Amino acid sequence: MKLTAKKVKEYMAWRTDEELKHCPNCIAAACNDASRRFGHDNAKDFMKLLCFNDPILELMTHNYGFHTANGRNIIETIKEYYYEYENLEL
Repeated sequence: MKLTAKKVKEYMAWRTDEELKHCPNCIAAACNDASRRFGHDNAKDFMKLLCFNDPILELMTHNYGFHTANGRNIIETIKEYYYEYENLEL
C-alpha cells in the first residue's frame, strides 16, 4: 500500500491527538522509499514503526520489545530519506 500525505494526516489524527509537526509529504515519500528498499508492501507499517514504535513482524524489527539491529537500520534509513526530502523542500 502506497502512502500519501493525506493518508499520513488521517492516520496521525486518528492515532494521536498531538499536532503533526513534521512534513506529511516527506513522511509519505520516505516510507514509500523504505517500503521499496526493504521489500515490504505496506509503507504505512514503516510510518507506524517510526512514529509509534509498532513492530513489523515480517521484518523482525523487535525482539522482547527492543529494536533489533535490523529494526534500528530500518528506522535510520527512513530518517535519512525523510531529511533528504525535507531539505529538498527548502
